[in-house]
Amino acid sequence: MKRITNLIWVVFALLIGLSSNSITSIASNANSPDKMEVHFIDVGQGDTTLITCGGHAMLIDAGDETKGTAIQNYLQKQQIKELDYLILTHPDADHIGGAPVIITKFKINQVFLSDYERDNTTYQKLIQALDYKRQKPVTPEMGSQYSLGTAVITILAPGKEYDNPNDSSVAFIIQNGNTRFLFTGDAGEAAETDILNQGIDISADVYKAGHHGSKYSTSEEFFKAVSPSFAVISCGKNNSYGHPHAETFNKLRAGGVKVYRTDEEGTIVAISDGTDITFNVPPSESWKAGEPTGSSGTQQIQNKENEASDLTAENTTYVLNRNTKKFHKPDCSSVETIKDANRTDTTQSRDAILESGYVPCKRCNP
Repeated sequence: MKRITNLIWVVFALLIGLSSNSITSIASNANSPDKMEVHFIDVGQGDTTLITCGGHAMLIDAGDETKGTAIQNYLQKQQIKELDYLILTHPDADHIGGAPVIITKFKINQVFLSDYERDNTTYQKLIQALDYKRQKPVTPEMGSQYSLGTAVITILAPGKEYDNPNDSSVAFIIQNGNTRFLFTGDAGEAAETDILNQGIDISADVYKAGHHGSKYSTSEEFFKAVSPSFAVISCGKNNSYGHPHAETFNKLRAGGVKVYRTDEEGTIVAISDGTDITFNVPPSESWKAGEPTGSSGTQQIQNKENEASDLTAENTTYVLNRNTKKFHKPDCSSVETIKDANRTDTTQSRDAILESGYVPCKRCNP
């Protein structure tokens, strides 16, 4: 229909004697991108992003279960009554916890969900909310595309099954005009490598830093392929994981990337007109990496994360996940996702662990 409209304008312009430059301008205006707003909502240690374009809206993740109502209120203040898409990148509590509120309070045309399932209360509440609204979620196919106003969403992952929720994250690029935004959930290096191996152009102007700026994401080759001008990090102030990690900051700084972070600046809004991108706040100038806190929940901060890792490796041979029945090396990136209630550190022999019913992690091959 747009092509027909353009042809009519060109014919009309020729009839009234407009110059060729004027004709080009009219055709260009007829195809001009809608304004796209990307709201990186501050939900503490978690993720939630609202994208609007041409009267359409989508939500990416929904923070933890304490943030559902706050996200609902934010959407209502933006006059959002309906979501074209709800993308829940993966089933970690800080990404899906608030989703039941959103699902029950808003009309949603399509829910995209990672194919990784979890056996916990948070995931069960999500499924119950979907069942209540008779909403059938799907895992989008790699390479599939969807529209949001004039913007186009291209799914990059997951392309296969993984043994951890982070690498199972739904990843995608959304492009409006000539501007591109990349979202990868909490995907780690293994998933990033699989995305690279597709041979798809993943360059982006704005990179939503993977896994809250964790060192287990934003691998060197992946970062080079993205080559962003801006990066947004969603994390909680003084979070116990030490996000964002210094390793990630070093790459961003060396690459001349302007960094925006919710723990310092609150909700961050980027606006694309199809050519330029503007932000509602200036980039961070602190370059301050996070520092991990003790697992007891106190705010006593350890001096260096590497020292803590060395101490763990020195005193522990393996880390057991009682929920998945897998065991890991202490420095495996999957260890970071294990909840304290499910974690056991042990000096048992490998054979003894296998005999007790545990299986080795495929990522670190302990």
